[in-house]
Amino acid sequence: MSVADFIKDRIFMLMLQVSGMAALAVFLHATGYPKGYCILILICQGLAVFLWAVCQYIQRSRYFAQVSRILEQTDQTYLLGELMPVSFRLEDQLYQQLMRRSNRAVIEKIRRIEDEKTEYREYIESWVHEIKAPIMSISLICEQQKDDRMRRILMENGKVENYADMALYYARSDEVYKDYLIRETKLQQTAEEALLKNKYYLIQNRIEASADCTHTVFTDVKWIFFILNQLILNAAKYRCEVRPRIRIYTEQDMHGVSLVVADNGMGICEQDLPRIFEKGFTGANGRKQERATGMGLYLCKKLCTKMGIKILAESWEGAGTKMILRFPVSTYMWKLE
Repeated sequence: MSVADFIKDRIFMLMLQVSGMAALAVFLHATGYPKGYCILILICQGLAVFLWAVCQYIQRSRYFAQVSRILEQTDQTYLLGELMPVSFRLEDQLYQQLMRRSNRAVIEKIRRIEDEKTEYREYIESWVHEIKAPIMSISLICEQQKDDRMRRILMENGKVENYADMALYYARSDEVYKDYLIRETKLQQTAEEALLKNKYYLIQNRIEASADCTHTVFTDVKWIFFILNQLILNAAKYRCEVRPRIRIYTEQDMHGVSLVVADNGMGICEQDLPRIFEKGFTGANGRKQERATGMGLYLCKKLCTKMGIKILAESWEGAGTKMILRFPVSTYMWKLE
């Protein structure tokens, strides 16, 4: 609180004091008080008003500074009414009571929203688990009769399974820690499994795919598999027409291990590149795909952030794209190696 703001807030009281001093001066002069006495009385009264104003300013400044510190130090700012310091001023007490009533309403609203969100997430999870059964049955039936028609059905069934997985992982993305198991993960095995899962889609589109991942990392294999699967599907979706290729490989430097998914597809135009991880953003290439949702890379980015993995994109329009997952490593562990 600045001095100017304080004076502006107390201007009526200060004007009342000045008016009272002026009226007193007139009264004293009219009753024949000596001029020197009048001036001395006015100086004393003016000094008293000045000291009152200074004390008020210091007191209020300290109080609001304390409230501001409490607000900055708490994550749940809507609890300010409960955390405010006790004040002897009736005005502050009334404001605090009003804030507490308002906060209780906000807390109840937040609790209802969280309950609804939890119920919806649980419904989505149960729905995905239920739909996995018919998806698996369709896959088994198609595997038993391997002709062109069954392969097409199997490929479309794989798309349905991928969309179901996206719904499940999106529902769980805010609570990754509840389903997160860190262990040593062989990236070569994970990459091969991701390519194998999409083999019919890759074969139908004549996409040459390879994996050369010689490094291991400590992460959750299930979540990394999902992210890698999304990157492979994106690379396949925006492939080039002549000899499309997808290459998955790893690199290592002093900062950690990088898992790279590189393709020679359409690439991403320069103005779209900074926005590809935004929710619902499809870009110029996405608008050419009628079923592009703009959710795949957004979900990958969200999951990577939750797991402490950095995801980057390097692309050249018409010359392919590199999606890079950087797994950090401790400098201490690097020196031990």
